Amino acid sequence: MTVTEMARRIQFWPLDRLVPYARNARTHSPAQIAKIAKSIHEFGFTNPILVDGDSGIIAGHARLAAARQLGLAQVPVIELTHLSEDQKRAYILADNRLALEAGWDAEILAGELGELKAVDFDINLTGFDEKELVMFLSRTAGSDSPEQSKDRATVRIRCRSADAEAIATYLKTSLRKRGFRRFEVEFGG
Repeated sequence: MTVTEMARRIQFWPLDRLVPYARNARTHSPAQIAKIAKSIHEFGFTNPILVDGDSGIIAGHARLAAARQLGLAQVPVIELTHLSEDQKRAYILADNRLALEAGWDAEILAGELGELKAVDFDINLTGFDEKELVMFLSRTAGSDSPEQSKDRATVRIRCRSADAEAIATYLKTSLRKRGFRRFEVEFGG
């Protein structure tokens, strides 16, 4: 199946036809659902819910909750009937986990937020919280705040856990989210 074939398979389904995955390991706070609902309201429903051949949700549980919050009658759906049961289970995890690997170019992000704010666009719709917005916008204002000097961080932890690799991955993701561009995570016994 090609990417263009997938694009032709977008359908609109009523919300009650969708079946949430009972073993979905991803959680969504009410605050996150509210942000997604505001995003859908502003930009439209731009990311279809992915389902299997039995109407089971593979990706899009939070979008479904946001659609319910907005009182929508139907949502866009792409049916992925080509996945095996094992592929579905793995993709449910991968779809959520792979997004966590991304980072931010803090300078570009600060510029984009600054330009949106300059034209009075509601930058809260970007999903960043107030603390993050203040931090990134202070970069565009030329502030000498300590938040601007996040070029490098060194984190050293004494850890004897068998999960050291998972902890390192979590720390790296967390540092990227906070605007650090270069960092080291070391483990010692």
